[in-house]
Amino acid sequence: MTDGIVRGEDGVRRCYWADSAPEYRAYHDREWGFPVDDDVRLFEKLSLEGFQAGLSWLTILRKREAFRRAFAGFDFNAVARFGERDVERLLGDASIIRHRGKIEAVINNAGRAVELVESEGSLAAYVWRFEPGRRPRRVDRGDIAAETAESRALAKDLKRRGWRFVGLTTVYAFMQAMGLVNDHMTGCAARTTATRARKEFRSPA
Repeated sequence: MTDGIVRGEDGVRRCYWADSAPEYRAYHDREWGFPVDDDVRLFEKLSLEGFQAGLSWLTILRKREAFRRAFAGFDFNAVARFGERDVERLLGDASIIRHRGKIEAVINNAGRAVELVESEGSLAAYVWRFEPGRRPRRVDRGDIAAETAESRALAKDLKRRGWRFVGLTTVYAFMQAMGLVNDHMTGCAARTTATRARKEFRSPA
């Protein structure tokens, strides 16, 4: 491994964390760091980052389809209508992470997402306002932060709006996942692809 890059058995150069399992490879190569402007996908990504707190991201990836089934495909308009019976149903669902606080946070956040769309036009337009300036040209393993000024601002504003499980680390991981930042390492094959995708992407903000 050099500067945070590993070469997989398929010959592809990836970020150091992305080559230990097929789920990681697919997620890293096709999703992580690529720009997203779909409100439902954004809500899903932020919700799953909240569930990941204290756990392996691989665990979340392997349960993602179960999470989608459990939370109405992360349609926040539907999830906002969940009640205590749904909470109990989800706590009994062994295919997801059965953590009451995180489950209740997703339901709460769905309601806050509905409010945000009403006030800001879309979740995408709101989130993309927090896009940072141009990243350093070279990104090595030691350059990746757990938080930035932009992630602190986004986390603070979400909390002000009543969102839960949106701590600094969770919010920055969300920003990485949905392409608000491109933290693929220099030399990673996906970095070039993600950079090209961002150039072709029209920010909803």
